[in-house]
Amino acid sequence: MKDRDQIIIHTSITGILANVFLAGFKAAVGLLSNSIAIVLDAVNNLSDAMSSLITIIGTKLAGKPADKNHPYGYGRIEYLSATIISVIVLYAGVTSLVESVKKIISPEVPEYSAISLVIVAVGVLVKILLGRYVKSTGEKVNSDSLINSGEDAILDSVISASTLVAAILYLLTNISLEAFLGAVISVVIIKSGVEMLNGTLSSILGERIDADLSKKIKQDVCSVDENITGAYDLFLNDYGPDRLVGSIHAEVPDYYTADQLDVLTRKIQAKILHEDNVILTAIGFYSRNTKDDEASKLYNEIRAYVMDQEDVLQIHGFYADLDKKEGRFDVVIGFNAKDRKETYGQICEYIREKYPEYRFTIALDSDISD
Repeated sequence: MKDRDQIIIHTSITGILANVFLAGFKAAVGLLSNSIAIVLDAVNNLSDAMSSLITIIGTKLAGKPADKNHPYGYGRIEYLSATIISVIVLYAGVTSLVESVKKIISPEVPEYSAISLVIVAVGVLVKILLGRYVKSTGEKVNSDSLINSGEDAILDSVISASTLVAAILYLLTNISLEAFLGAVISVVIIKSGVEMLNGTLSSILGERIDADLSKKIKQDVCSVDENITGAYDLFLNDYGPDRLVGSIHAEVPDYYTADQLDVLTRKIQAKILHEDNVILTAIGFYSRNTKDDEASKLYNEIRAYVMDQEDVLQIHGFYADLDKKEGRFDVVIGFNAKDRKETYGQICEYIREKYPEYRFTIALDSDISD
């Protein structure tokens, strides 16, 4: 975790230095050439520097150790810092749009020089390199703040390139598009801010488990013991980047003892933590019929019917006690179903009518993981 934090901080410091450097030069060029687009570009560089500073602060706070009041740590602060960065970008876009509209109403003639164009061109190159570096680093260490900053920097390079094109067009045709370009730039910045905000709020609300990670965890669980025939009901709670805590069910033979299950639980927890960096606080077990072929026949009949129903994704945890005439299983119905409860009710009704001598307990599961 400390290595990850150091990488984020060092990357953010690089971003601050680069953006402050660019902002100073662009502001000077913009003021001297009376270019609103270049001045707005400089302001945007300062907002990027502020974003990097917030990333550093957020990373430091998120790295605080867990305590009595926050036993899962402070990792979610990183999502808050990413949200603040999104709001800053959004605010910068709105402010820029207001200033651009003022310039459209009361236009001013820009004055460009060769050195100003060279500085803008250098700025484009620097922002492209900086954006790719920051974003790729963010993806490697799973930092939404760095990813947002990197995407913003790449967007800035496009904006700066547009400013350069407008300047060249003015020198060739004496047609000034500065204010209009500033308005377009502002709209692009606002759009970027809204998209970033949506992404970070989605993380805070809680998103679906990554499909590859979900499948990997389930495969790892099944690999712990040759008699585990399935892993289901994977629940993961996100307490910050790379801080996942959850639970899972595994299917084992019905002759396993409590002692065997205890040993199995500890092995699964250790493997998933080591292999997938996920803490499983609870592991439940489904028992699988092994003593009667009639139970297997019953399962196959019920499974064939249930899986034939629209929007049913899976049936698991099946067990039948033939002596007591009792049975149980879970059915997973997708979120795309028009009425999940109605589909579930139809399945329950069919099972009651088809097997009146049995008392089945059927649990309705949600499609929470792949």
